[in-house]
This record gives sequence, C-alpha cells and structure tokens, in this order.
Amino acid sequence: MRRAEERGTSREEIEDVLENGIEISARGNRKGKAKVYDFKRERLGKYYEHKRVEVIYTEEIDVRITVTVYVFYGEWKA
Repeated sequence: MRRAEERGTSREEIEDVLENGIEISARGNRKGKAKVYDFKRERLGKYYEHKRVEVIYTEEIDVRITVTVYVFYGEWKA
C-alpha cells in the first residue's frame, strides 16, 4: 500500500476503481480496470487537471488480488 500512496492514490480509490472502473487490457491471466478522477492541483511542482488510476489484478475464486497500481497525471476527455 505504501507504493500506491507514493504514486498518489489511496485504498479507497483502488477499491472504487475495482468496483466502478472501466475494463482495460492486461497481460497474461491478469485483468485491469481504470478510472479518471478530477485532480485540479499540483503534484511535484506541476499542475494537473486529472489523474488516472489503473489497477492490475488477478482473481482467485471470490478474491481479487491486486498486482500493481499505476497513477498517471494529465488531462483526459470524457
């Protein structure tokens, strides 16, 4: 979880992406979901309108196992 927080996301956002995000492609037997959030502030000295959180995960029976989380900053159109 520490690495996800360093990248600028939280447990709540990761759970939201898994529940409400759009499906994206992932390699192998992994799955992916993504969601764009309004950001409208600076990060590391640069202003960004949005951030996109991507969660790559696997599923085993009734459990999702998060493999990695990516956070991208920029501007996305709806």
